[in-house]
Amino acid sequence: MRNSHALIRWISILFISLLLTNCGGGGSGAATTGTTTGGTPTTTGGGTTSTTTDDEFSQSEYKGLTFYYKNMPSSDYTLKQLTNAEFNALNKSQKLQVADKLLSTLFFGYPLKALQEKIDSGNFIDTVKNGLDEETTDKAWLENYILDEDKFTQYDRWNEPQAITILSRFYAMKNLDSYFFKNWVAYILTQTIMFSPAYELESTHTPNISRVYNRLVTMLGVDSGMRYIAYVHMMSEDNWRRFRSPEDNGREMMEIFTLDQDDKHVPIAGQALKNWKLNTDSDTLEVSLNQNTQPLQLFGTTIYNGDDFYRELAKSDAFTKGVTKRLVDFFFPETSDTKKQQIADTIVASKPETWQDILLQIVFSEEYLLHTHRAKSAEETFYSLAKKMNYKHRKSTIAYFKEGLEEMHQATMKYKLGKLKRVPLDTLSFAYYHKYIREQVLLRRSNPEKTDDFSAWDRQGWSDDFIANDNFNLDSNNDITSLNTFVNYLFKATIAREATNEELKLFRDHMIESRDGKQLFRDEFNLFSTYDDIQKQTKRREEHKRNIAFIVLDYISRLDMTYTQREVK
Repeated sequence: MRNSHALIRWISILFISLLLTNCGGGGSGAATTGTTTGGTPTTTGGGTTSTTTDDEFSQSEYKGLTFYYKNMPSSDYTLKQLTNAEFNALNKSQKLQVADKLLSTLFFGYPLKALQEKIDSGNFIDTVKNGLDEETTDKAWLENYILDEDKFTQYDRWNEPQAITILSRFYAMKNLDSYFFKNWVAYILTQTIMFSPAYELESTHTPNISRVYNRLVTMLGVDSGMRYIAYVHMMSEDNWRRFRSPEDNGREMMEIFTLDQDDKHVPIAGQALKNWKLNTDSDTLEVSLNQNTQPLQLFGTTIYNGDDFYRELAKSDAFTKGVTKRLVDFFFPETSDTKKQQIADTIVASKPETWQDILLQIVFSEEYLLHTHRAKSAEETFYSLAKKMNYKHRKSTIAYFKEGLEEMHQATMKYKLGKLKRVPLDTLSFAYYHKYIREQVLLRRSNPEKTDDFSAWDRQGWSDDFIANDNFNLDSNNDITSLNTFVNYLFKATIAREATNEELKLFRDHMIESRDGKQLFRDEFNLFSTYDDIQKQTKRREEHKRNIAFIVLDYISRLDMTYTQREVK
């Protein structure tokens, strides 16, 4: 694996050299690299090649822009993290809520019994965190699976198939490991103004979706630093298809990545980028040779051309502050501006150099896990429920999910400025959100007879395993206790809390009746129906259990907390 990563890093050095040559960059010298490891070739100013066997991590760089960084240890984080001890000190309901919040934030979930076992281990937080450092995904199997036309419909370019493939990957990945996490980081970044492929624009093309996203996953996979990743992205044709003129691109890059809104800097950026343009012939980035040769002052240094502009922007302290604030805003939308700035400043003080340094610091923090209250994104809700409920898909399920995201105004990678509001809560947007989760997830049961028929409409839905009797305890001598137990299981399995006494009474009044001096199930809900024919008895009991499940899940679909990352009370 090390040799593979070293080869990719070496190729990336060659790539950046070619990129700079093609872009008219390198006005003050050629690329240089620092010491690399594991026998990786290194270049010197004269172009000679050498190898080292030093065990230190590669520190290749170009004019002060370091390419690669290891993620900082969590002990170096300055934003207070939730520890195992603090997690274990919470009460049972709080632990379940926090665990679900963390996992759903990462687009993941576990069936209730498995999740409870992980919580009871006493090492839940560290187990999740450590898992993000280990790769257990069979990537060859995964990619073949989601591209299998018998399992997932492969759509034409009018349906943005690249976005469907990305969404399918999250659905299909089985383990919350390092590969899952790199995909999650890439996905989060492409939802923001920083890296959105913006397929809504006429000047963008559907391959921009996969080029931006896959480049992020690939560069994250070889430990590329966040400055280098942003530098490569800013210089790309994908980015120029969003912001298409020198002054527009320069202005937006400064505002997006450094929060610089000083109009006096825009003409300077435009001058540095004067030989860059998006040619209307196939919307192609074209960099001519008439680059600027006059010294320009920006970012506290002297720049000349486009390469200088993007590189020095990425190297600046303002870059770290800007991108950190963007991500804090993304995860803390309901937090006060003063508090968000405090959180961002605290993270910046840790001197992050990778996207993971920022994102891990956010999602494992006490501030986020215990004190934040915000709407869940549709991805957080859908993917976590799918994992919890052993959800089965049909060929077009994920394509319909992508379409649903667009109706909710949460479309993935579509908007020029990213998701400025991650979860729109206007009446129409939320109506589509609720409709999708209710009808396509909570109230859809997979027909077990169609397990092998991915074209079947009724293959889609939660598996009968989700409501199997071994998930909860039934008492055949007490119908009320059995009903309460089943209802509480459904609540905890989906929204990480038990039903209230008022809710239990609501279901009890509907499903229990007085009969023969006892409180017994009504016929259509009777979990203990008896028949001489054992097969018929089993069938009827399962039907009645599903009747209860559908009513309870319908109720859950109408609760605001189904769509909320909750503050711990």
